[in-house]
Amino acid sequence: MSNEADVDQKDVDQQGELVTIATFPEPMEANMARSALEAAGIPVFIVGETANSMIPVAFESQLQVQAKDEAAARSLLEAMNDAPESLESVTAAEIAAEDSSK
Repeated sequence: MSNEADVDQKDVDQQGELVTIATFPEPMEANMARSALEAAGIPVFIVGETANSMIPVAFESQLQVQAKDEAAARSLLEAMNDAPESLESVTAAEIAAEDSSK
């Protein structure tokens, strides 16, 4: 095998490596974070999603992304925690959008 093929395989392995960026006691919280990340174009994998529903106090759901997406994913989750959406703000934005389209 050539040295170039070894380098290419190493790049593939590093791109596919998953890192845990957050843990959640409830799978629902992990799924909400997954939805936000996927909406931003970041592929997500949840470890322990179903195990938690069998024995809730024993497992946490782990939110994982590819290593190359780690910084963007962490930044997005921090922004969500700093300024969470409320029902009132979403409703107000929907009303404003409807008013501007008339």
